[in-house]
Amino acid sequence: MRRHRFAASVLAAVGALLAGTLSATSAGAAPSPSPAPPASFAPQQAAEGFWTAERMRGATPLDLVHVTPGSFRAPVPAGTGTVIGPTSFPQAGGPWTGGGAVVKTSGRVFFTFQGRTASCSGNSVTSQNGSTVMTAGHCVKYQGSWHTNWVFVPGYNNGQAPYGQWNATKTLATDQWAASEDINYDVGAAVVAPRDGRTLAQAVGAQGLKFNGGYNKAMYAFGFPAADPYDGSKLIHCSGNSSKDFLFSQDHSLGCNMTGGSSGGPWFESFDESTGTGLQVSVNSFGYRFLPNRMFGPYFGPEAKAVHDKAQAS
Repeated sequence: MRRHRFAASVLAAVGALLAGTLSATSAGAAPSPSPAPPASFAPQQAAEGFWTAERMRGATPLDLVHVTPGSFRAPVPAGTGTVIGPTSFPQAGGPWTGGGAVVKTSGRVFFTFQGRTASCSGNSVTSQNGSTVMTAGHCVKYQGSWHTNWVFVPGYNNGQAPYGQWNATKTLATDQWAASEDINYDVGAAVVAPRDGRTLAQAVGAQGLKFNGGYNKAMYAFGFPAADPYDGSKLIHCSGNSSKDFLFSQDHSLGCNMTGGSSGGPWFESFDESTGTGLQVSVNSFGYRFLPNRMFGPYFGPEAKAVHDKAQAS
């Protein structure tokens, strides 16, 4: 019982940004976020023209670090990673050079958070509307407010958007994240508007999903970390045998040195390196300050499925 109470107190700790203070660049013209609606979704207005290459490069990574009481050690910067080709397993973190579908379906997410520019990662997934992106809950809502100017940039490459910028019409999160930002349910989604008469899935493809798949699986995690030693310019991946968090959450755990900005990037089970396809079962969510080089991602249970169902029906 005591352990459970202690764990609850840790999970209630306020998340900190790995990169510190958010960038104030380009914030002057950005509108102040409106109060959070009493629902697990928020309507979005078009951000057409807002996200220039300069703004995208300058967006500060938004990620969570959870600490235990009395722990003051800052995150330890990870190594520089190793450029690799396919068939590398496990991998603690390095640029993905294998090609395949994941290069197009995964991308960076950009938004305005409390009047300042910030970034995460996301992934195009199969859906009825062909326009659904899965990401982390804190990549759509954080500290009580829903982000604005939300766009998805699949295949992001150092400020360039080879497949265009996809503006969100609606962003969603699990009921648990929307109500209390419960780290166990840090799952979000976005519905994006078509471009040039095509849906997102028609333009870049979409990855399958799997819910209630269990723990202790071989996993591949992808994202666009933008905090040192990474700079957000390219797609990074980790791979290895995952486990269940034995500390303070019900999340998956994976050895991985990705840093701020990777939040919301997809975790795949049954990933085929030759085609770059798999079944998405989680997203990059958070790390513990006292446990560097380890990433945690929420379990895709019925709560995550409900978010996907709401998004694809929009």
